[in-house]
Amino acid sequence: MIIVGLTGSIGMGKSTTAAMFAAEGAPVYDADAEVARLYAAGGAAVARLETAFPGVAKDGAVDRAALRERVLGDPAALKRLEGIVHPLLGAGRADFFRRAHEAGAPIVVLDIPLLFETGGERNVNAVVVVSAPEDVQRQRVLAREGMTADQLDVILTKQLHDTEKRARAHYVIDTGQGMDAAREQVRAVLAALREKAALEASAEPEHG
Repeated sequence: MIIVGLTGSIGMGKSTTAAMFAAEGAPVYDADAEVARLYAAGGAAVARLETAFPGVAKDGAVDRAALRERVLGDPAALKRLEGIVHPLLGAGRADFFRRAHEAGAPIVVLDIPLLFETGGERNVNAVVVVSAPEDVQRQRVLAREGMTADQLDVILTKQLHDTEKRARAHYVIDTGQGMDAAREQVRAVLAALREKAALEASAEPEHG
C-alpha cells in the first residue's frame, strides 16, 4: 500500500483536490474532518476536553473558539490538548488503514494541512502539494465570510511557504488552472502511483 500525504496552504484548493482523489477511488483520511467529529456533540473528545478545560463545551460540543483561547500562548495547555486529541486521532487513523487494507486499496491519501510543519512527511511514501498562484490564493481566502487580510497574513506566517512546499513535493497539483485541469493532474498522479504500486507488488517475494 502506498501512503500519500496530501497538503497545501490555506486557499489552495486542498479539500476540493482531496475529493477528486476520493472520486477516483483512492480512500482519503481527512484529519480536519476527524477533529470535527471528535469535537461535535457525542464526539469522543468532548467530555475529556471539558474536564481538562472547564467551560469549553457548549450544547454538548466543543466550542473551538473557546478552546483556542484557552491554549493560545500556553505551551503547557497546548501539550495537554494534544495529549487528549492525538491518541484519539491515532485510533481513527488506524481504523482507516485497517478498512483500506481489508478493501485491498493499493493507494491511500492522508489529507493533512500541516504535513510538513509537523514532520508528517516522514510517515508517507509520497507527498502531493496542492498549489495556486498567490493572487488566486488571496482572492479565494478573502472571499470567505469574516476573513480579513490581516487574519490571512497571520495564518500564512504559521504555514511553510508554498514555494518551499512545492520544492519538497513529489507531485504538485496546480488548481489555479481550473478544476478540470486539476482533475486531470490528479488522474495523472494516481496513474503514476498505481504503476509504482504494481511494480512494488510484483517485486515482493512469494511466501509459502
